[in-house]
Amino acid sequence: MTGSSKSMEARRRPALRASSPREQGEEIDIAIVGGGIIGICAAAFLAEAGRNVTVYDRTGICEETSSGNAAAFAFSDVLPLAHKGMLRQLPKWLADPLGPLAIPPAYLPKLLPWLIRFWRAGSAKHYEAGLVAQAAMMALAEAEWMGLLDRSGTRRMLREDGSLELYESGAEFQASLSGWAARQRFGIGFRHVGGEELAELQPGLSPRFGKGTFVPGWKTIADPKLLGKAIWDYAQSKGARFEKARIAGVAADGNGATLTLADGTTRQARHLVVTAGAWSHLLARQLGDRIPLETERGYNTTLPKAAFEVKRMLIFSGQGFVITPLDTGLRIGGAVELGGIERPPNYARSKALLRKAQDFLPGLDPSGGREWMGFRPSLPDSLPVVGRASGSRPVVYAFGHGHLGLTQAAATGRLIRELVLGQTPPIDVAPFSPQRF
Repeated sequence: MTGSSKSMEARRRPALRASSPREQGEEIDIAIVGGGIIGICAAAFLAEAGRNVTVYDRTGICEETSSGNAAAFAFSDVLPLAHKGMLRQLPKWLADPLGPLAIPPAYLPKLLPWLIRFWRAGSAKHYEAGLVAQAAMMALAEAEWMGLLDRSGTRRMLREDGSLELYESGAEFQASLSGWAARQRFGIGFRHVGGEELAELQPGLSPRFGKGTFVPGWKTIADPKLLGKAIWDYAQSKGARFEKARIAGVAADGNGATLTLADGTTRQARHLVVTAGAWSHLLARQLGDRIPLETERGYNTTLPKAAFEVKRMLIFSGQGFVITPLDTGLRIGGAVELGGIERPPNYARSKALLRKAQDFLPGLDPSGGREWMGFRPSLPDSLPVVGRASGSRPVVYAFGHGHLGLTQAAATGRLIRELVLGQTPPIDVAPFSPQRF
């Protein structure tokens, strides 16, 4: 983002209002650990309900993983990851160190228990339950996002251009059909396209793409960072507060929670909501819950808008990446590197995606891009954790959304509100239980 555009953004948004320093041990109402899109939406829903909310984050509001995602409201993406051809593609992908999936060899022993759980989640007996749960979450997500966009005055950021999934071969297209049939069961609209219609939906494609699937209900947003900050502005207008702090420790009992900050001070809260993304399981472990969360490290490059005229999100499922036209540029990203949160970024992966994009969109100008890497918090069955801690009713977990954090954030915010307020959630939350593992 240029300096001038940052200035314009600052003029459009009120300044981030931080909490005044609190006395050691002073009790607050609801503490939310994590200022990404899940925590932002939780704060908005709770503040709307009249509750006093304080969000804690080490960097700021929507400054980490939630700032650089692919900007999709992927409400039609109901298939669990283990059922989207990933297991079938695994040997081929792992053979390419810069391919759609990479696992650093030194990390494999630590990852192995998660991979075994992932493999089990792909079995036929788990398929239907996972599909039904994900479809219910997606239906709620779409309804809650549309309502939140309207209430927060951010509907203008919504793009309703649909998506176009592209296939490099007839075999790849045929392999996709069972997944489309599953989506059709839940009323998700799509149509398979080719020839002139394909060329009209996205001019300038490589001739290797003879088939595609257009999903008219797919939505994107102008820019994920700008949306997250705008939703926070709305939450702040309802009374939500922010304190910049790294949470070093958490403890809880039946009466509330204690947060220990990195500077050694503490905060007492009647309710604690853990929405810390890829770091959430570390906090959950301190509270007695062992949750098998792993980190999918995703890479992207955002090019200037003039790099190529992309009319809608393009999905290259066989190569594991997407291209999204944003107000702030053209974002090329995706792929999965299962390598935890400690390893330094390997930007050779984002460069490999950019080279593929040049092959798929001849004429794409690759210059002037900004590289980025973020952490997707992922659970082996592709469903997030949304529910109470096992040993403390005042603690609610909400993390592990994988590729779907932005998509499911408003639904999760609604569920968090009902759990904190002791009300009945609008969908069955049992499939998302932290204790299911």
